[in-house]
Amino acid sequence: MDLQGSCLRSESAPGTAAVAAAGVACEVIALLEVLWERGRDAVSPAPVSSSQLRVMHILERADGINLRTLGGDLGAAPPSVSRLCDRLEAIGYVKRTASRVSRREVELRLTAPGRSYLRDLRARREEALVAAVAAMPPTAREALVHGLGEFRTAVESGLAAGSPQPEG
Repeated sequence: MDLQGSCLRSESAPGTAAVAAAGVACEVIALLEVLWERGRDAVSPAPVSSSQLRVMHILERADGINLRTLGGDLGAAPPSVSRLCDRLEAIGYVKRTASRVSRREVELRLTAPGRSYLRDLRARREEALVAAVAAMPPTAREALVHGLGEFRTAVESGLAAGSPQPEG
């Protein structure tokens, strides 16, 4: 599977190992997206769109938020957010209730089936990852663990500093 078309090309900056590594990481991300889609479609007879899944993840972390706050988190207009929630409510994954604070606001909550969907989705994704990693030779698995740990550290330190600084 050639995913180079959507990823960085090492030709853009000849000789830089960082660009080559970022290109490989981009390819891996594309493959993970394929795995995630397969897992999402297999979890339920009513798979949700990527946007709806994002709503569910936000509600899982911030149960009871209102449409305005959700719209801000999504960077989306209120009518779009409302339509996303309409669909999720129709399949039983989200419930709207009157706010305890303001009669004009509606609180959004994941339902038990919505939480179950996310749990099943994570389990399928984990199964796919475990199968892929298990197919790797032991030394490659060790290198993967080390490399991903270092990658996480670099991203976290870059986020803490405001933005990652390219290495010269």
